[in-house]
Amino acid sequence: GLIGKPESFSNTFNTGARMQLVHSALLLATPAICGGKRAANIPGALLTIGMVLFSGSCYAVGVTENRAYGKAAPIGGFALMAGWLSFAFIRK
Repeated sequence: GLIGKPESFSNTFNTGARMQLVHSALLLATPAICGGKRAANIPGALLTIGMVLFSGSCYAVGVTENRAYGKAAPIGGFALMAGWLSFAFIRK
C-alpha cells in the first residue's frame, strides 16, 4: 500500500485515482451524450486510452516510487483532452 510512502508519491497516486474516477463517469455517460451513435467510439477510445496511460503511470509512480514510470502521463493527458474535445464535434 501507500502507508509509509513519501507524501509526493501518495499525492501522485491519489491524482491518478481522482482522474480515473472523473473520466470513468464520463466514459459511462458517453453513449447518452453522443446519442448512441457509432461516433461515440471515438471519445470512448480516447478516454479509455487516456485513463490507462495517465492514471496507470500515476499509479506506477506512486507504488514504485520511481518517477521514470511517469513518462506516459503526458500522452495520457493529451488523450483525455482529445476525448473531451471530440464531444464538440459529435452532433447528437
